[in-house]
Amino acid sequence: MSAETTVILNGNDLTLSEIVAIGVGDKQVALDPAALERCRASRSFLEEEVAAKRVIYGVNTSFGPMCNKIIDDEQIEELQVNLIRSHAAGLGDPLNDYIAIAVMVVRLNTLVKGFSGVRVELLEHMQWMINQRIAAYIPECGSVGASGDLIHLAHLALSIIGEGQVYYQGKLHDAAELYRQFDRQPMRLSFKEGIALMNGTSAMTALAAFAIFGAQKLLNLSCVNGAFAIEIFGGIDDAFDEDLHLVKPHLGQMQIAEVIRKLYQGSGNITLRSDMHELIRNQKSDGPVFETSINVQDVYSVRCTPQVLAPVAEAVAQASRVVEIEANSSNDNPIIIPEKKKIIHGGNFHGQSIGFVMDMLCMAIATLCNISERRTNKYLDKNLNEGLPEFLIPGTLGLTMGFMGAQYLATSTTAENRQLANPVSTNSISCNASNQDVVSMGTVAARKAFKSVSNAKHVITLEVLAALQALSFRNADKLGRGTGRIYQKLNQDFTPYDNSGIFHEELVRFRKILFSSQLFDDLLIYWED
Repeated sequence: MSAETTVILNGNDLTLSEIVAIGVGDKQVALDPAALERCRASRSFLEEEVAAKRVIYGVNTSFGPMCNKIIDDEQIEELQVNLIRSHAAGLGDPLNDYIAIAVMVVRLNTLVKGFSGVRVELLEHMQWMINQRIAAYIPECGSVGASGDLIHLAHLALSIIGEGQVYYQGKLHDAAELYRQFDRQPMRLSFKEGIALMNGTSAMTALAAFAIFGAQKLLNLSCVNGAFAIEIFGGIDDAFDEDLHLVKPHLGQMQIAEVIRKLYQGSGNITLRSDMHELIRNQKSDGPVFETSINVQDVYSVRCTPQVLAPVAEAVAQASRVVEIEANSSNDNPIIIPEKKKIIHGGNFHGQSIGFVMDMLCMAIATLCNISERRTNKYLDKNLNEGLPEFLIPGTLGLTMGFMGAQYLATSTTAENRQLANPVSTNSISCNASNQDVVSMGTVAARKAFKSVSNAKHVITLEVLAALQALSFRNADKLGRGTGRIYQKLNQDFTPYDNSGIFHEELVRFRKILFSSQLFDDLLIYWED
């Protein structure tokens, strides 16, 4: 492993982009030696406390409302396996293997912090599984996100102890058989290690990382689409004037306006407010009122792009901060702090923070879809598109349909994302014999956000295709420096749709181009010389 392709886990600075990169196989993991020393100290202190007959939840007690049942020292290892098997009770489609690997990465990073009392052997075993890309079979449904992702992480723990099923090289294997193929023994867990693997927020955090990663790409593309729209329709410059946004200084609003200004900088398509007055007055006719053909203001889907995307940008940023904090936190129970001789029972496994920002992210993505779908509609509606062909049809109107059918994709998916924007983190249902009487539903919220982001990629892909089709009719030769470079790049793979092919195939191809590359990860490369 090279330094460029290795992430050193120390429990403190794992980033969202690293979670995604490790999950998809672009990077591997190593363990920080200083962190391992903290883990050894934590384990040593826990062993001393067990030997001293301290009563410690989940170590020598049972779980949940049965925590007053004290377990004999001879059975405390059996207790951990029984917990895993009983809680591996998920159903539904499995998480993608790359997400399951990311779940293990996040769990390993939290354990490496040194406050969970697990042995270094367990950490090294998880590192080996990640680097071999052995992914647990984790059904998507089951977590209430309060005592952590108990069901999801129980399925993760099964893979570690060689039970259940795992993915390897894209195929599903019996875990025990795969260990035999590797000539390696699965882990035999010691006390505290089963609950340390399970009692945390790693599944919702990994899902959230991928949702945010996709949302960041969507936001960048939404800025590109906003810049394309103002150029295609000859939009008016002052809606993006810096001074306008300084008097309503929401950070996201100022950022979005700046990005779009830089994208269309140097454009010959933008209408300057300073030129409009004379143009309009030259159209004056007799009478007290005359109607100009020149737009005095653009529609909101063009003019208000900074204001609409401002809370989207801020929501993505806030979600990123929260999820990175969670990924670098100790979120199991109890927590062991050896230097203070403390074993602390609490609720760090609760996923309310993740649930809240994932619900917020769903609202943000629905908002992003709203403005995208309306801009697409403006391109297609002959009553709104300011002279573009009806449905952007390049051939014979009526004989060919252009983008008519494809618009339904954007409309229906936008409607679905509005439904997904309904919060689930407020839907606490008491369970576990009312021990877990306030739960977060954080994993449900993260799954919902992941789905919302995936849906939004459909909507944005169609808008990009519509913008490219519109630019095939006009204004491409006068695009700004940023929009021009992006157009030239995308146009290499674009042919105006003329009904000679199946629209679905173009959508699939362009969705991959837009979201399976680093094309828009840093917009600065497109507007800076």
